[in-house]
Amino acid sequence: MIDLEKLNTFIVKAKAHTYARNGKPSLSYRPKSHDLQFHQENFSYLDSYFGGTDFIGQEVVYYQSEAVWAMNYYGRILASDLINSSEAGKVIKESLSELYKQGRFLGGFEHSTSFGIYTDTNEGTVASFTGKEWIIKADTKVYELVYHGGLIRN
Repeated sequence: MIDLEKLNTFIVKAKAHTYARNGKPSLSYRPKSHDLQFHQENFSYLDSYFGGTDFIGQEVVYYQSEAVWAMNYYGRILASDLINSSEAGKVIKESLSELYKQGRFLGGFEHSTSFGIYTDTNEGTVASFTGKEWIIKADTKVYELVYHGGLIRN
């Protein structure tokens, strides 16, 4: 059984070094996907997504070359007259970077930015969870993303 504390620590570090930090794209494993990778000791992380303004993706963590954890997500702009994908990306990256500094990627979190207020809520733990993030601007929900994931067991 994998150590959940070590897994959580690795996930936070991987997320902080890839999307949130504009990590270098890796070779695309599926046609037209955007892929990001991070490796440390026996752990590997792959984030693979499609789209931009509206997007869908999956993150997978491997331990000693075996898939042990994954998360799926779908996000979209709800009010393109109030925020564009570039602005939403800035809000998300800035906010997630602050969350990762706390050593976590789950749990209630809110962060104010110049483009809007980011909120993330979820239920569960690294072993099994569901959640939603959104951005509010001018009292309007302008972006939202839903996600779920957890351990993979054979």
